[in-house]
Amino acid sequence: MSPGKLSGMDLTEGNITAKLLLFALPLMAGNLLQQLYNIADTLIVGRFLGEEALAAVGSSYTLMVFVTSILTGLCMGSSAFFSIQYGNGGTERMKQGFFLAFVLIGGLALVLNAAVYAGAGGIIRFLRVPREVEGLMREYLLWIFAGIPATFLYNFFANLLRSVGNSAVPLYFLAVSAILNVGLDLLFILAFQWGVGGAASATVLSQYVSGIGILLYYRFRCPELMVRRRHFRWDGEIVRELAGLSVLTCMQQSIMNFGILLVQGLVNSFGTVVMAAFAAAVKIDSFAYSPVQDFGNAFSTYTAQNYGAGKTERIRTGMKRAVLTVFLFCLAVSSLVCIFAGPLMRLFIDASSTETIAVGTGYLRIEASFYFGIGVLFLFYGYFRAVRRPGVSVILTVISLGTRVLFAYTFSAVPAIGVTGIWLAVPAGWLLADLAGGFFLLSGRKEGSPRADAGRAVGDRKRADKRR
Repeated sequence: MSPGKLSGMDLTEGNITAKLLLFALPLMAGNLLQQLYNIADTLIVGRFLGEEALAAVGSSYTLMVFVTSILTGLCMGSSAFFSIQYGNGGTERMKQGFFLAFVLIGGLALVLNAAVYAGAGGIIRFLRVPREVEGLMREYLLWIFAGIPATFLYNFFANLLRSVGNSAVPLYFLAVSAILNVGLDLLFILAFQWGVGGAASATVLSQYVSGIGILLYYRFRCPELMVRRRHFRWDGEIVRELAGLSVLTCMQQSIMNFGILLVQGLVNSFGTVVMAAFAAAVKIDSFAYSPVQDFGNAFSTYTAQNYGAGKTERIRTGMKRAVLTVFLFCLAVSSLVCIFAGPLMRLFIDASSTETIAVGTGYLRIEASFYFGIGVLFLFYGYFRAVRRPGVSVILTVISLGTRVLFAYTFSAVPAIGVTGIWLAVPAGWLLADLAGGFFLLSGRKEGSPRADAGRAVGDRKRADKRR
């Protein structure tokens, strides 16, 4: 079966830049909406519940990103397998992969959910949360952890649909969920006065709307993708392929967010003012560069489909055009964030909290100046995952986050630098990882060589032909 016979977008033909953007735009819009989950919490909590509540929610957000990165990494890795099978026409194998991935990742989601509830107290102590914030953070976490199964459902089926070129449907469900989240935030915090627990409850309920909604869409509107009884069987070869892509992608995502978690602990040691500034600034920062992250994910699907189809030259051309697109976007966004850093902080923090606003503004101007660095890094992550080299993505993540953590702890210990050392460590990590990614891509070694990957893609197509 050719790619075109399944509902979605065939990225192996047509204008490269136009198709990349057409596929990427719903991903970008979806991630921006997902950021609204956390921005709504941050803005409403910061304005109506105070800086201590904002510090608790912000620190919890960093923790939840780490926890859910395990699941999102596994789902992203699985989607690379799905895209490769889609590109080479292995539809039956793709469906069996759906079943196996759903069972294995879903089971892990349940185990993870139980583990974080059991270890909540130890997690709070590890993060060095100030005593005045500890109770609020505990309350928020006890509610927000309940959304982990919903996070799995949404990410699994969203990545499944995106792997065959359908990036629009996940956006629709996320849009409904984001709007619901804002409405419930206002209801639970302002009307019911449920505090940080209300903010967490609003997010969890909204997550279940998107998770269950996209599951029902798959069940009733995607007959050509439906798994049948014949697919309910173990296949060691498929599991090994899924594991090779998913586990290393999970490691890459988890290492990245564990490093951020370590930095969060260092930020917490500077007190409530810095915690609150960081909580607000990180939301703005993530919102600003999230489109290039999603463009990297779109480029990964593009690369995986073309890898499966054996179109190596199209992959090379796509990389050049993707880098140019990321550069132009980052140039515009970096300028806007640097110029409007102060007013953006005042959206979250009362204007009277001048120290908190000043700290957050300093963070934003440093990070925004180097957005192109993280934009290129996301392209490298997507490329190496798509051509079955997820180990390279892990190496780049270790370089990026290892540098960030090492520099953050070293520089911030110097009294003349202080917390600014944490901010400077971030772009330093991005730039070193970019240099390493460029080396792997251009050196001609098998880890990153498009020419070496061509042979694998041809082998995939031959195996698919034999099965048909």
